[in-house]
Amino acid sequence: MNLELAPDIQKSLIRIQKKLKLPHIEINRIVAFRSTGSKARARARIWAFPKIWQMALSLDPHYCIEVISHHFDNQSPDNQNRILIHELMHIPKNFSGALLPHRGRSKIGINRRSVEQLFKQFKSK
Repeated sequence: MNLELAPDIQKSLIRIQKKLKLPHIEINRIVAFRSTGSKARARARIWAFPKIWQMALSLDPHYCIEVISHHFDNQSPDNQNRILIHELMHIPKNFSGALLPHRGRSKIGINRRSVEQLFKQFKSK
């Protein structure tokens, strides 16, 4: 698997964060990557930076969002934005470096309906 920085995805993330006004997301601490040669079935994934590594390296929380080129790049721009919104929804409100699961303690989680709600807000602005 090969990874490279993805400035085009970074710009999309910035645009999404600005339009949706997600105050808990510190976009300057999210780094976008594009991977090739991955065997993953996912279109994209988010990587956490656990507390123990933050403490060991004396760094603030960060996240990496990886788009898997052969599954992501052939999507329409709208679907790409939906995918990126979905990945951003995994970031908790305290921006701790942890990740939210698809289903949390409440019945409400990260699902198509919640992503679509945010996507509609994104498109309307």
